[in-house]
Amino acid sequence: MINYIWAAMLIIGFIAGAASGNLEAVTKAAIDNAASAVELSLGLIGVMSLWLGLMKIAEESGIVEKLAKALRPVTVRLFPDVPAEHPAMGAMIMNLAANVLGLGDAATPLGLKAMQELQKLNRIKDTATDAMCMFLAINTSSVTLISATTVAVLAAAGSANPTEIIGPTIIATTVSTTVGIIAAKLLSKLPRFRVKVDSPEQQEA
Repeated sequence: MINYIWAAMLIIGFIAGAASGNLEAVTKAAIDNAASAVELSLGLIGVMSLWLGLMKIAEESGIVEKLAKALRPVTVRLFPDVPAEHPAMGAMIMNLAANVLGLGDAATPLGLKAMQELQKLNRIKDTATDAMCMFLAINTSSVTLISATTVAVLAAAGSANPTEIIGPTIIATTVSTTVGIIAAKLLSKLPRFRVKVDSPEQQEA
């Protein structure tokens, strides 16, 4: 879908440029910005390599694991239907810990693993459980304390203080995650979103 949107924007831009007699300006802007995109991408390489290296050190040194242990009391309350020692709980905790530290590459497979384990606890296989919805809401809210990508983009763009984004990021992620959790909790209590296991076909041993 996103490909169609981008294609439509490009076509509309060229049509508008041709209709207004500014097609040459549109073409020049496209070429200039393409060159700027290459320069920005090259500038990102160094910053992202440094940051990802530091995050990898944090992962290998056990910082992520310690953060995961610190998050366990919170996750037990957020996911009361998931046994504390179940592999799903461990995968979710590690996923959240990785996201908090900006380890997106590490968080993705952990998130997929968490969903696979949660599906094993699901008695209605074609319907998401409360735990699945809560986990998805938290991930969608972009729970993170340090946005490595944003810092890298600002640095590559020549920002005088690219780390200034960290403060607003913490505020934004706190608000978005809080709203996501509240919404998931409230919606899960509405009758229209509750599914009863009332037939043998819906149950699995």
